[in-house]
Amino acid sequence: MPTIDFIRSEIEHMRTQVNRQRREILQLQKAGIPTASAEALLERMLDKIDALCAERDKLKGQLPPAKSRVLGGRKW
Repeated sequence: MPTIDFIRSEIEHMRTQVNRQRREILQLQKAGIPTASAEALLERMLDKIDALCAERDKLKGQLPPAKSRVLGGRKW
């Protein structure tokens, strides 16, 4: 089972790829080339990001609550 850190890094990586794909689609549109297949790939990539975010949220809910302490705070 992947860790939450792995899923977070995968989400970040996928978002970078989505931005590249969007730029490529814009270049294809400017060149007058059909972009249907590129847009379908973009939709699949966005669906995968949504699934990863849902898995991250599920794992985040299973983690024990973090102690919230102010850095340098008073201990009274």
